[in-house]
Amino acid sequence: MTSTTPSVQDKSDKDRVIIFDTTLRDGEQCPGATMTFEEKLEIAAMLDTMGVDVIEAGFPIASDGDFEAVNEIAKRTKNAVVCGLSRAGQKDIDRCAEAIRPAKRGRIHSFLSTSPVHMKYKLQMEPDAVHDLVISSVTRARNHTDDVEWSSEDGTRTEFDFLCRCVESAIKAGATTINIPDTVGYSVPEEYYDLFKRVRENVPNSDKAIFSVHCHNDLGMAVANSMAGIRGGARQIECTINGIGERAGNAALEEIVMAMKVRNDKLPYWNNIDTTMLMRASKEVSAATSFPVQYNKAIVGRNAFAHESGIHQDGMLKNAQTYEIMLPETVGVKQTSLVMGKHSGRHAFIHKLEEMGYKLGQNQLEDAFVRFKALADRKKDIYDEDLEALVDQEMTAAHDRIKLVSLTVIAGTHGPQRATMKLNVDGVVKIEEAEGNGPVDAVFNCIKALVPHEAKLELYQVHAVTEGTDAQAEVSVRLAHEGRSMTSRAADPDTLVASAKAYLGGLNKIVMKRARDMPAAVAAAS
Repeated sequence: MTSTTPSVQDKSDKDRVIIFDTTLRDGEQCPGATMTFEEKLEIAAMLDTMGVDVIEAGFPIASDGDFEAVNEIAKRTKNAVVCGLSRAGQKDIDRCAEAIRPAKRGRIHSFLSTSPVHMKYKLQMEPDAVHDLVISSVTRARNHTDDVEWSSEDGTRTEFDFLCRCVESAIKAGATTINIPDTVGYSVPEEYYDLFKRVRENVPNSDKAIFSVHCHNDLGMAVANSMAGIRGGARQIECTINGIGERAGNAALEEIVMAMKVRNDKLPYWNNIDTTMLMRASKEVSAATSFPVQYNKAIVGRNAFAHESGIHQDGMLKNAQTYEIMLPETVGVKQTSLVMGKHSGRHAFIHKLEEMGYKLGQNQLEDAFVRFKALADRKKDIYDEDLEALVDQEMTAAHDRIKLVSLTVIAGTHGPQRATMKLNVDGVVKIEEAEGNGPVDAVFNCIKALVPHEAKLELYQVHAVTEGTDAQAEVSVRLAHEGRSMTSRAADPDTLVASAKAYLGGLNKIVMKRARDMPAAVAAAS
């Protein structure tokens, strides 16, 4: 199979598409997808390595934790532009500027609503006042940095003449990138294409800025709309790993990049993404956010290169191109060749993980290998899905302050159901016993007794990772705390152990958030 991606000599700057990743900002706004400080740093490093041009690292004024994450990412990032988001207010812009200051290349991304419904009900401002604020906010941002992006929030529902007026003024005030987002996922491709084409034709100074697309997936057209905007003259795409984001999510980075690569005959554009890292990126973000990737997800889903139909299998055996339009290796999926079990050694284990797209640090690798051996002693057949669950949990729990040491549960028809649990909390081992209305309730009551908290359980789901009676149970838990939702996943052959680990995963996120917010509260009180 040959790629149609243009060769180096065929590439031209006019066809270059800037990949702007907002996984750490818009992606984290997805309910329940909160990431820890350490997870954000790891994901930012991975995005920088894979060739992302702009990393939108967060919303600095939203919290001290967001500010610290953006600031630290700015210090560490080697290649990408580090971007912070801000509203149009002076304090927002100044706080954003402070956060990105250490970056080799920093960007302030300021936004303001321009649609009639947003101006009337959200901003409660007249159009002339909004226009004036566009100018003053971009001017202030430009005083901090030469790289300023301005977004017309709800741009696809904005009156055309007013949109052109705001865009022209933003460029004149110093904006170097203009983003016209489909904030509510309302557009269709031809409409979005026409919008960019007309704005660029009607704004006199449009050649002085790069235009950007930012599409949400409410109608399932985020990727299609993004590519339509590029055809209309935009040259930056704002997207996220796995398409995570508010409501139905954003345009998926992996789908956009591979669409350009596979269908370069119809989408003659190029970018600098190392596509062999796409699967690794997908797994890292899924593990950090505890958001599973749907099995039939394009490019990185479990079934993307799987064939069960006899007709498809026959075709694949004769020629892979009969049912695959891209090589698995191009997205970091390698053909599996090793069957894992209790006799497998460390070298085979490492090789297997690399085939699956994982790259772990030495300590994580050793811990994962120990857990793999323990699992192999309890489970005859170790499937790829088992290893995914094991490693994802290892990556998520790397910085946990609360860890499960042991759990014993007594359950049956006569009751009462009783759980005895031992936890390691910041290095101190604690033990507790509790009853409940069922074994899961007893386990969770035990946790509440050991780690008192006010979090509310919003979601509890269980499903089998693989087939068979010895299959690992994967449990998803979502906890609501102080207006935010924390999602966590865990897997174990014992459903109750998986339930405890998943609940503790959510608590660890709450504890870390509380610890990061504590210095700000102390400072405010003093």
